[in-house]
Amino acid sequence: MANKIVSLFNIQYPIIQAGMIWCSGWKLASAVSNAGGLGIIGSGSMYPEVLEEHLVKCKNATNKPFAVNLPMLYPNIDQHIELIIKHKVPIVFTSAGNPKTYTALLKSHGITVVHVVSSLKFAKKAEEAGVDALVAEGFEAGGHNGRDETTTLCLIPMVAAEVKIPIIAAGGIATGRGMLAAMILGADGVQIGTRFIASPESSAHDNFKKVVVDASEGDTLLTLKELTPVRLVKNDFFKQLEKAYEECATPEQLTQLLGRGRAKKGMFEGDLVEGELEIGQISGLVKEVKPAGEIVQEIMTEYHQAKNEQNTAKYIF
Repeated sequence: MANKIVSLFNIQYPIIQAGMIWCSGWKLASAVSNAGGLGIIGSGSMYPEVLEEHLVKCKNATNKPFAVNLPMLYPNIDQHIELIIKHKVPIVFTSAGNPKTYTALLKSHGITVVHVVSSLKFAKKAEEAGVDALVAEGFEAGGHNGRDETTTLCLIPMVAAEVKIPIIAAGGIATGRGMLAAMILGADGVQIGTRFIASPESSAHDNFKKVVVDASEGDTLLTLKELTPVRLVKNDFFKQLEKAYEECATPEQLTQLLGRGRAKKGMFEGDLVEGELEIGQISGLVKEVKPAGEIVQEIMTEYHQAKNEQNTAKYIF
């Protein structure tokens, strides 16, 4: 399947596994890359020595391209960049910060740079900063999200009309039909997170994987917009946030309630009561845990079936 993203990353399919904190280690990244997509190690939850361990193991587990997601608010980012350069990681996805900060440095070492955005304004800024491609992430996505709440359906065509570099759609995509819809809207590929959490290779706790599989429509909500917007499952911790909002909590009080380590507690350690559980709205379509390679193949099979149906429909009307 030839297109801009496939050519840019030297992969088989334009399917990118999101670099989710606490869920995306070397096992998941290598499995997705071996299946023909692009696997991503989520470095935002890793100390530098842990990231290096994952880089070494990923390189041993696959001879295909893989990437590292690099949240630019991470305190040890300079050490992460040194490791990425040292281990010749071919592709880096930057997020949560100004793409001008590190793009030139990374590209000077031959690294392809992709930046994650949630709005047209930031898409233009990222293109001006010289990134090679964009992830345009809609409001439906899990984890940290944009304040404007622009949906993927609206965001992708707006970005496609204004930028010239390749676009990867993210947010609310877990199936081949969703992939086809995003590409019809102007995307060159898709980034998928929630669906890959529910895989044996994901480093998420089994309790959290079950939450993803059991989730239904309406079980998540975007919150904490005063701090960093994040889409969460409505568990007991979420109810504590709701009560705090009812009592007109200040940003400082919300920060105190959030504390430290809640994402690790929920997603990695499996505390479904007090943990922060970040998943997307598309979780309502995820019904089982299955190997990452099978997920990639299932998405591509459905994509081609849907595309064939679309081509047939052209001659009916």
